[in-house]
Amino acid sequence: MQALDFQGDFVVLASLFGKKGKALLGVDISSTSVKVLELSHSDAGYRVEAYASEPLPNDAIVEQNIHNDEEVGEAIKRALTKSRSSASKAALAVAGSAVITKNIQMNANLNDAEMDIQIRAEADQYIPYPLEEVSLDWEIQGTLENNEGVVDVLLAACRSETVERRKDAVEYADLEAAIVDIEAYCTERAFELIKPQLEDESQQTVAIIDIGATMTTLSVLHNGASIYTREQLFGGNQLIEDIMRRYGLNHPEAMLAKTGDGLPPEFEQDVLEPFRNAVLQQISRSLQFFFSSSPFNEVNSIVLAGGTAALDGLAEKVSEEMGMPTLVANPFRDMAVSSKVNVNVLSADAPSLLVACGLAMRGSR
Repeated sequence: MQALDFQGDFVVLASLFGKKGKALLGVDISSTSVKVLELSHSDAGYRVEAYASEPLPNDAIVEQNIHNDEEVGEAIKRALTKSRSSASKAALAVAGSAVITKNIQMNANLNDAEMDIQIRAEADQYIPYPLEEVSLDWEIQGTLENNEGVVDVLLAACRSETVERRKDAVEYADLEAAIVDIEAYCTERAFELIKPQLEDESQQTVAIIDIGATMTTLSVLHNGASIYTREQLFGGNQLIEDIMRRYGLNHPEAMLAKTGDGLPPEFEQDVLEPFRNAVLQQISRSLQFFFSSSPFNEVNSIVLAGGTAALDGLAEKVSEEMGMPTLVANPFRDMAVSSKVNVNVLSADAPSLLVACGLAMRGSR
């Protein structure tokens, strides 16, 4: 199960394994900004063809849901213009918390059409919403080890309204919403580009900690596949708010000052170090939740992602305190970059572009 696919006037979830696309723009709508990214792919590897981001007003996204379609659409339109991408189709993502997943068993002798009919007929057993209000997807995971006549099927459901609001926002920017994916799967896909950067590529279990402005998401991958996702209300805005309170700055000023430039020498000890400790506490807590709800009791390495990941000294502190290799995500490290892309901006934003990258990879294979 990899994506939501728009077909006609109806929104349905559909697996798109093996299907190739061209000039598909990854559009990541987060709580504070919109990021658009276009990749191409050849035998030489991936190449960044276009990239841009635009900030969102504070009220545009509320609790990960689009609250103002027009404001989000305007931001997408500005980012699209700035990126100079010629793509007309977009790939979007919904948060894992907006999706319900369930493993069910089905008769292996059913063809796809028969299985789809039966799954939809029985879906109300697994989904706590009226079926007319949700979009469904399913994917066969494989036959059961002890019974080849039965297949394990992953069922996913998302409220249609969540999908439609994203669809409306990109259409406002004159883009066609071709695919809606799930953020965890985007992260998993982008991890392919980060894995070679690990100290030991054979490491089996990796924790990706995505620290956004308001939300921190733990994604655990085992052998490259996503096995666990958990979101916590914590993010880089806490540091911005601490700077604003302590030094009497407004939000834009605090954003510029968060690296310490122009702030008193005691900023490091009084503000930045406590925030690093808070991040470390959140990471430790998230991992403990994972260990207590799974058969795993360790991860082999940590990847820091999100806008806060590159904060001065954070990766080193996490590595030292957690006792494991820690790196800051950069899926573009080995990519060629188009001359129309600002390499410095792309590099600075790289840790926050895993979802956008995973989306853009859908159209470049």
